[in-house]
Amino acid sequence: MSAADWFGRRVALPATDKKPSKTAAAQVDSAQTAPKKIATANPPEAPPAGRSTRERLKATLRQKEEALSPRVLRRTLQELRAIVDTQVSEVEGGRRARGVAGWYAGATLDERRDMWLLMSEQFVADAEKAKLAQAQFVAAVGTPDEAVAEVRLRRATVSPRRRLLQRFSAFPEGIRFLVDLRAEMLPYLKADKRLHALDVEMEYMFSTWFDVGFLELHRISWDSPASLIEKLIKYEAVHDIKSWADVKNRLDSDRRCYGFFHPRLPSVPLIFVEVALVDEMVSHIMPLLDEMAAPSDLAKATTAIFYSISNTQSGLRGVSFGDSLIKHVVETLKEEFPRLKIFATLSPIPGFRSWLGKNAAAMLEKLDDKERAALGRALGIEPLSAVQFLRAADDALALPEKSPLRRLLLQCAAHYLGRSLEGDEKGQGLGKPVDPVARFHLGNGARIERLDWAGDPSPKGLRQSYGLMVNYLYDLKRLDKHRVLMAQGKIPVSGAIEALYF
Repeated sequence: MSAADWFGRRVALPATDKKPSKTAAAQVDSAQTAPKKIATANPPEAPPAGRSTRERLKATLRQKEEALSPRVLRRTLQELRAIVDTQVSEVEGGRRARGVAGWYAGATLDERRDMWLLMSEQFVADAEKAKLAQAQFVAAVGTPDEAVAEVRLRRATVSPRRRLLQRFSAFPEGIRFLVDLRAEMLPYLKADKRLHALDVEMEYMFSTWFDVGFLELHRISWDSPASLIEKLIKYEAVHDIKSWADVKNRLDSDRRCYGFFHPRLPSVPLIFVEVALVDEMVSHIMPLLDEMAAPSDLAKATTAIFYSISNTQSGLRGVSFGDSLIKHVVETLKEEFPRLKIFATLSPIPGFRSWLGKNAAAMLEKLDDKERAALGRALGIEPLSAVQFLRAADDALALPEKSPLRRLLLQCAAHYLGRSLEGDEKGQGLGKPVDPVARFHLGNGARIERLDWAGDPSPKGLRQSYGLMVNYLYDLKRLDKHRVLMAQGKIPVSGAIEALYF
């Protein structure tokens, strides 16, 4: 049944005020063994300093803060070890893994955390074997036995945890189970560092299983199954879908919407990409979201604007789809529309306002005495403090084009996007871009092309970035060059952005 047919039978738009929780387990098309959703309304608190699983497995009594008793903990570990028993087949191992997943589905959050700890702490590489293999490899370097010694070292350092995850992936719903498990575990990593080994192992395995070569790109249109369009509504993370007219506008003739799917999760889109086909680089989001606007003339379209990219699975955090994802969409678009020459984004700047709140004083110090005096006179506040600067910026949309405050906000945004790097607030070339959206696009070879004043005047846009948006340009001939610059800690920007630097 198409969306058009479904709309005739169902008048109400599915509720969009309940976005998928970043800490939720199974949310969509839950398999029989997928974990049931456990509410985590408040951020997880650090668990009390307690015994390790090694200590608890040797004990006889459960302490107050522990979910599973030592007896049940030992039984759970025994069941996990049975999954990786070298004497059973992959099929039997998968069957046993499915049984454990069934128990997990009915477990409480604290009981699940105990299983995470078992998987993280009890399935480690044998330290003595790894030490011996390393010594043998060092001794074999430069000899004919070097290659064999290297293979032995690699095998000795691989933890049984990896085999455990592989066995969970063997049953039909296993990969979905693991993705949901990691999504639920992620918020607790900061509070409990004992879970990091499991998290890193899962990220590594997911990077293999969800390699872009295995993903399938499908166009989503108004004639797509209604269940798929429901997911688009549910998981849209950049610009909320507010009505059926909004949905239809995003799937109109001058738009393209694509979903990336994995064969083992055929009904679950991993990423949605929304594109507008226009005749120039767009600087404001509202015309694109205008439900009453007439479709653009495709015969004149020269520019593809990526205005929303939404990940649907928080459990796949750290798995990179970006580079090949953008390339795949660009190739698909060029095949259908050979006239397209420009591929760019119209992107939010989600971290700018909070960053400026912490760095306003430092930004004011970059102004010379003349610039600072002019700004103070324009605002009627001399001398101007950081608090007064931020208070005046609250009315950013009312600022005239030649306002010194407007100019300063643009300068600050250019500095935030083009010079602020994680772990290096002075921009000395260390780390990655602070802004998460910038990190994604710049990491995929784009450059910062243009800042757009009042690009998003919605409450969300004002809350995130005083209404500012940014265009990232994907120059297909310079993607590799830009990635090299990023590897050197140099953010690629246009001349227009450079002109805004202090």
